[in-house]
Amino acid sequence: MVKTKKNKLKIVIIIIAAMLVVIFTAGMTVTSVMMADNFSRGDYSDPRFIVDYYYEHYKAEYPRTEVELKSGDNTLKGYIYGADNGKGLLVFAHGIGEGHESYLKSLLWFVDNGWRVFAYDATGSGHSEGAGTRGLTQSALDLDAALTFAENDARLNSLPTFLMGHSWGGYAAAAVLNFDHKIAGVASISGYNKPIDMILEWTEDSMGDIRYLMYPFVQIYNTALFGQYSGMTAVDGINKSNVPVLIIHGTEDGTIGYGKSSIISEKENITNPNAQFLTLDGGGHNNIFYTKEALEYINEFNKDYRVIYEQYNGEIPEDVLEEIYSNSDRELINTPNEELLSQIENFFGEQTK
Repeated sequence: MVKTKKNKLKIVIIIIAAMLVVIFTAGMTVTSVMMADNFSRGDYSDPRFIVDYYYEHYKAEYPRTEVELKSGDNTLKGYIYGADNGKGLLVFAHGIGEGHESYLKSLLWFVDNGWRVFAYDATGSGHSEGAGTRGLTQSALDLDAALTFAENDARLNSLPTFLMGHSWGGYAAAAVLNFDHKIAGVASISGYNKPIDMILEWTEDSMGDIRYLMYPFVQIYNTALFGQYSGMTAVDGINKSNVPVLIIHGTEDGTIGYGKSSIISEKENITNPNAQFLTLDGGGHNNIFYTKEALEYINEFNKDYRVIYEQYNGEIPEDVLEEIYSNSDRELINTPNEELLSQIENFFGEQTK
């Protein structure tokens, strides 16, 4: 009788263990697929079908020097603009989805104002290597690699170093302060504080409360991928370094919510006495880099585009699509938002007095 009970208990334990293995395997499989899908390559779009200018438009007036640097197993492409400028070195970290050329109207404004700019395409982005962007922590590791490169390159290491980053790069610009680099000032724009919290925010609409069941699997996945850096936060870097940091965020940001996973939502937990905060009332995630006039034009452009889109039932012929974009006012659209950029430059200037 006792032996029978022991056998039954053993069977129950085996069944439970098997179920846990199945649940764990299924959870990790779903997580791996989800992460690979969300962090695929961020290649540049066909320039015929976008309104922003890439480097091809600017290259006659703004020569650049191409360099290569290693980040993990991948070789990243970096670019030096304004090589003879001496106001300071601005190292830029871009957002996820494409590469640094999507921000050229803003970066070249700094070049015009005397800054030497070092920008790069992150892992799995733009002109750089990588099957995908790997995850939300990767941007900080890439920026760490870029700064290490800059510190050992004579073309870049003779000036005080400032950082600017947006979104994925906004996190990087603050989180990289967890590493040992000599940084004079940082502008973190529309950044998230903690990668895992950002993932939960991203999946809120698509998964609802089910996303919390995925939390432990995402944690395990990130730990396996990034090791000791998987839990690295922007706030930890800001507080640890005491480097002057300007944290910028729009109140209507629909990608990284102002009061959700953003760095600025952690304002009360930021103890760095040199941190400053800039709230952009009505500002979204990407539109903060455009002028008011450009945004008004883009709004009308999108309305007209929607009419044509519906006329063709969502299948606009390529030649028609190319004509739509070629007739757009790209000069207006690519006018830098001097109001925002001037505030960033003024903040940097305060650190060099």
